[in-house]
Amino acid sequence: MSVAGRRVLITGGGTGSGAALAHGFAEAGAEVVIAGRRPGPLEAVAASHDAITAVTADVTRENSVAALFRQAGPVEIVIANAGAAESAPFARTTLEDWNAMLAVNLTGVFLTFRAGLAQMDGWGRLIAVASTAGLKGYAYASAYAASKHGVLGLVRSIALEVARRDITVNALCPGFMETEMTDRSVATIMERTGKDRAAARAALERVNPQGRLIQPSEVVAAALWLTMPGSEGINGQGIAIAGGEL
Repeated sequence: MSVAGRRVLITGGGTGSGAALAHGFAEAGAEVVIAGRRPGPLEAVAASHDAITAVTADVTRENSVAALFRQAGPVEIVIANAGAAESAPFARTTLEDWNAMLAVNLTGVFLTFRAGLAQMDGWGRLIAVASTAGLKGYAYASAYAASKHGVLGLVRSIALEVARRDITVNALCPGFMETEMTDRSVATIMERTGKDRAAARAALERVNPQGRLIQPSEVVAAALWLTMPGSEGINGQGIAIAGGEL
């Protein structure tokens, strides 16, 4: 069985890996609903494929997430992809910074998965797009790393609760990806170190033992695999897509 005819909801679907996931699942025959806070990028992605529709929603707000699922209708695959990244030395990380990272990256996944699971009747897949920061620490990204570690704990706990149902819960943990978020990281490195763009990008590429940025298409392929026959035993996992980085 393929994803053809299944309905997929993807948060953070207007840019980066979210947009790539939307196109990947639509091309595979799924009906795709994308969500995010900015109507413009969402509408641009939706306009690119007849199988994609857009709903404006804020994953940090319980009422907004509930409204999103009402508008989306029954969905069998929920991909919690919405996220944000900020960097600062731990000693200069403010409570506001900390709360902002947890709100989007962890509470957003909690609210999305809780609403998604509540409406699943039978087969289902819950997939979080986390990060290698959920598997290890990164200097100058303590709040971000803590939020992504939280996602892994959430995934593993839910997986045990649904293990006897035809539902799996997993997290994909890419390294630095070729996305707008990484472009912002490059700009931050340039500002703080004085490196030019090529040197700043190379610094991120070197984190991957393969010496490159991960492509969004690799995350799409992994997400599709988790929905295919033969993946039923993959449950409660944090799957690194990082060229060997751990």
